[in-house]
Amino acid sequence: SPWKPLLLLLSPPAFSTTCARCAKDRRLRQKRAISERQLTRYFVDQRKVRVVGGQGGGGGQSFHSEPRKVFGGPDGGNGGDGGHVILKADQQMKSLSSVFPFYQGFHGERGGSKNCYGANGAHMYVKVPVGTLVKEDGKVVADLTEHGEEYIAAYGGAGGKGNRFFLSNENRAPKIFTPGEPGQERVLHLELKTTAHAGLVGFPNAGKSSLLRAISRAKPAVAAYPFTTLNPHVGIVHYQDYEQVAVADIPGLIKGAHQNRGLGVAFLKHIERCRFLLYVVDLSVPQPWIQLQDLKYELEAYEKGLSERPCVVIGNKIDLAQSRINLPLLREQVAERVIALSALTGDNLEELLLHLRELYDTYVKTEQSQGQNPVKW
Repeated sequence: SPWKPLLLLLSPPAFSTTCARCAKDRRLRQKRAISERQLTRYFVDQRKVRVVGGQGGGGGQSFHSEPRKVFGGPDGGNGGDGGHVILKADQQMKSLSSVFPFYQGFHGERGGSKNCYGANGAHMYVKVPVGTLVKEDGKVVADLTEHGEEYIAAYGGAGGKGNRFFLSNENRAPKIFTPGEPGQERVLHLELKTTAHAGLVGFPNAGKSSLLRAISRAKPAVAAYPFTTLNPHVGIVHYQDYEQVAVADIPGLIKGAHQNRGLGVAFLKHIERCRFLLYVVDLSVPQPWIQLQDLKYELEAYEKGLSERPCVVIGNKIDLAQSRINLPLLREQVAERVIALSALTGDNLEELLLHLRELYDTYVKTEQSQGQNPVKW
């Protein structure tokens, strides 16, 4: 066509990878930092769920009929069973925010003629984080602590019987059939307890979030006011032999936390899953050993034996002058090992990382000697 060269000139330029303005930016964009206030909408550790199993399909009612076989007899098939609602622990899930308040299994299909059975309803799988506790009427009915572990939250109803099922010598042409049974209905309370190897325990503004940022890639919010951290954060510490140790930043505790003062119980429940504890103490305050005593008292009052787990005391903010004066006094008052460091400047972080690996190796050997599988990340 004579107009083809003119159309090529008027058409927009083709996509070019050589032009810097037109080339596609293939660099990975960094995720936008989420503040703690915004994170409360994403991190959910409690959820009330109503689950209903699928209804079974009804039985069929029909009689066989074909040429030269008038009285073929009943041939109504049974209905299919309803699908279950199954909770499945998934390691990729980190919160209960994606769990809906209502789930129902798929219904079974109705039985057909020619002795055809109805298809069973598909199961409804609900992914929940590892460490989810399932309660019903205040009683624990399931504890999903391993990846891939399943719990049938609601059973589907059984399918109905077709009139073929009721065939007997006394009744050669039954017209009876039964409907499908309804599925099980339950109201469950899901409660997430963070599963980590180590837990950072301390009072507000002791420097737990800053320490987690220093030893891992986690990015909890850090500010100069108390209760900056409103949700637990889990950071992964990587070692050269590809072992990974999960460290949880538990929000700050206060006196009376075991009596649910502040948000004490909501924070304390996340410490139950930790295999060993890292007490973070602010060395710049007067008598820092009082903080350690108060922390152990709150843990023991919440659950007996919780304060007796393997632990280490971390004296933070050693870069301050008052902290250097309080360090020898703290070591005299405390029987546990004390590691003095600064999360702000990074001083003496190597000692903490080495001791953290020792605690992890001891935990792994203990679990293997007892015939159990240690938690791996």
